Amino acid sequence: MQLLNQILFGIYPYIALSVLALGSVIRFDREQYTWRSGSSQLLRRKQLVMGSVLFHVGVLTIFAGHFVGLLTPIWVFDALGVPHGAKQILAMAAGGVAGVLCLVGGMMLLHRRLFDPRIRATSSFGDTAILILLMTQLILGLATIPVSAGHLDGHEMLKFMTWAQGVFTFRPGIADLVADVHPIFKAHLVLGMTILLVFPFTRLVHMLSAPVWYLNRRGWQLVRTRRAMPLRRETAAPTYAAVAKLPRDTVEAVRPDALKAAE
Repeated sequence: MQLLNQILFGIYPYIALSVLALGSVIRFDREQYTWRSGSSQLLRRKQLVMGSVLFHVGVLTIFAGHFVGLLTPIWVFDALGVPHGAKQILAMAAGGVAGVLCLVGGMMLLHRRLFDPRIRATSSFGDTAILILLMTQLILGLATIPVSAGHLDGHEMLKFMTWAQGVFTFRPGIADLVADVHPIFKAHLVLGMTILLVFPFTRLVHMLSAPVWYLNRRGWQLVRTRRAMPLRRETAAPTYAAVAKLPRDTVEAVRPDALKAAE
């Protein structure tokens, strides 16, 4: 068990993060035409809109909460006077609400892909598989709330914060920090790292392509008028090498106007 714990929480995080970084760069460089979400809005719009809104609001809130909650140094919360117990209660409440929204929206999206024949026919294995992985991860995350309610002092949360920050700072022995936590937390962590591992090979890559460059982009507008506009004189077409080799009488018969203009 000690060896397995070391592999899952001491080695596997670096494998997942390395594949996430390198795989995303390689895919963007070599397969930009596949770098998209592949919307099926034309096939069934109403359920897609509601499910997509709920899912994205929930998942963005969860992502922001995990990012800030796990990677913010502990001394920052101490300096702000935020007790660890209060931080855990806030994480349980906000994460629970966002998790339910995300789960409902995700189930609506998954239902479309599994039970609508047209959408199922246009969906790839990866589209369905990543949704199932995300829904399983959400269920595991919601299942950790009752376990966390049994110890509201924030001690367990400190372990996860120290472990996550230790991964990014290459701290030795980080796997020992989560060796004695509840199995539901371990399953949640392992599946989360697995999602990061497969991230570059799924439609999730569109998360990295928020079109913020449009904010500073010059716009243009195509205007068509109903007024009768005078016709412009046709400009002389260039004489290509293949035409130049033809006899002059043949060329004159083909493009007399162009030759006269050129002369």
